[in-house]
Amino acid sequence: MLELAILGFLYEQPLHGYDLKRRVAHLTGHVRPIADGTLYPAIKRLERSGWLERQTEPGSRAAPRHMLTLTSAGREELLRRLREAGETDISDENRWFTVLAFLRHLADSVAQAEVLRRRQAFLTQPSSFFYEGAQPLRAEEAGDPFREGILTIARATSEAESRWLDATLARLDAEA
Repeated sequence: MLELAILGFLYEQPLHGYDLKRRVAHLTGHVRPIADGTLYPAIKRLERSGWLERQTEPGSRAAPRHMLTLTSAGREELLRRLREAGETDISDENRWFTVLAFLRHLADSVAQAEVLRRRQAFLTQPSSFFYEGAQPLRAEEAGDPFREGILTIARATSEAESRWLDATLARLDAEA
């Protein structure tokens, strides 16, 4: 998720490390804050892979700053990761939001629709945060108001997302 966010933001424009960290934190930080000890090793991995370049610039007040730029290989890697989003990228809400944040960079509406259809298929499968044996529990079966709340909110969110997916897929299909 972090590497995808880094690639996605750098696809849009070169950024200093601090600006990149701030953007990633805005996208994912409310759930998973990004520490320097996580961000900068990820940047180094992407740099070693040839997907981004780092150029040192003099700092305006203190230490030198690093300008990060996506290479053409990095641009292709982002597009590949979007087209081929893994099952966890589709099923995990936080990872899904990261895919969704950059899906517009796939220029092909057919490829965009394929990714959305995978999420749509995931949402149609019965699931829950709580189970009775192998059976997913519905909000009405939760047994306490707090679990009922979790399940009610999750159902409302899934229904809203399904409506959005239907409308967006209809638009993308019309463009294709």
